[in-house]
Amino acid sequence: MRPSYRTEVVTDEPAFAELAPVWGRLYGRSPRATPFQSHAWLHSWWLSYGTPGRLRLVLVRAGGELVAAAPLMRVARPLPSLVPLGGAISDYGDVLLDDGHGEAALTALTEGLATAARTALIDFREVRPGAAAELVYERWGGPRHRLDDSLCLELPAVAIADLIARLPSKSQQRARAKLRKMHALGVQRSAVKPDEVERALRRLLELHRLQWQGRKVTSEHLRLRFRDHLVRAVAEMVRTGDAVVTEFRLDGDVVAVDLTLMSRWLSGGYLYGAHPRLREHKTDVAAMLLEAGAEQAHVAGLGTLSLLRGDEPYKHHWRPETVVNQRLLLARRHTAPLLAAAVCGAAARRRGKELVRRRKERDGGGRS
Repeated sequence: MRPSYRTEVVTDEPAFAELAPVWGRLYGRSPRATPFQSHAWLHSWWLSYGTPGRLRLVLVRAGGELVAAAPLMRVARPLPSLVPLGGAISDYGDVLLDDGHGEAALTALTEGLATAARTALIDFREVRPGAAAELVYERWGGPRHRLDDSLCLELPAVAIADLIARLPSKSQQRARAKLRKMHALGVQRSAVKPDEVERALRRLLELHRLQWQGRKVTSEHLRLRFRDHLVRAVAEMVRTGDAVVTEFRLDGDVVAVDLTLMSRWLSGGYLYGAHPRLREHKTDVAAMLLEAGAEQAHVAGLGTLSLLRGDEPYKHHWRPETVVNQRLLLARRHTAPLLAAAVCGAAARRRGKELVRRRKERDGGGRS
């Protein structure tokens, strides 16, 4: 007998907390999911950043078991929209979809989203190519539009020796020399146990502040709400294997702490803090972290070692593949004007950024 599929929209915050067990099982059956769709990450994010009354969790159940979920919230600006939970501090947005229920769960989720949207636009941000949200996009019967979002850089999840072997010969020599220097210095690393995560993360954020002192830093990383979110989310994620916190010690002192998030197929270095004394020893911190991350991903048998969002020059030293996240806009026929406004707004911002870039290049050229 085929199961019947029931769709509901949860707006009650205590009910979100109670979903942890069934959400965790669905997350485990959703092969495309990233750690940013885990219950620990999303519920903790909501506690730090959510606005009461705006929660919209579109859920699909079959025989009482959760088989699909779209973690969203309602916003009024710049346009009335349903947007993914996780916000700007999450590198990937997506829905959860149990592949074992295939087309039926996908259809029910898509229909549930159309009902929940009502007078709002659905605006999926930072959707990685191949994500489950793309299946919803393809199934959507109303107006829709796809835009490029952030750029991510990715490497294969192989041992550091194999990553080095992908480089030109001179770069290989430099990379090996940097690692030999770090090993000779005596830097040691160890994974943090779940009951030590809070202490380690507080140290991470302290070191992060030190390493950026006097330079432009992401201000959110220095805020109390961000710290509280990390401590709540990551302690649980370490217990479930969705995160690894690594401490690096020199002469017994913790000189760096790294937070890496992990799914069934992807590992991504999310945030780290490093003491300035490592620079004094001319330690290549990026190479040190990559060696640890590559080993973690390789041992876990993952396919992708993600450098997550950002086009920083140091990442390109390792010849990564460029992957562009997508922004998926979904509307109903009566909300098509919202979609048009979103597309026009994105185009205007793109033109503005291009003008700023050209001006900087022109001014820089005039000074040289």
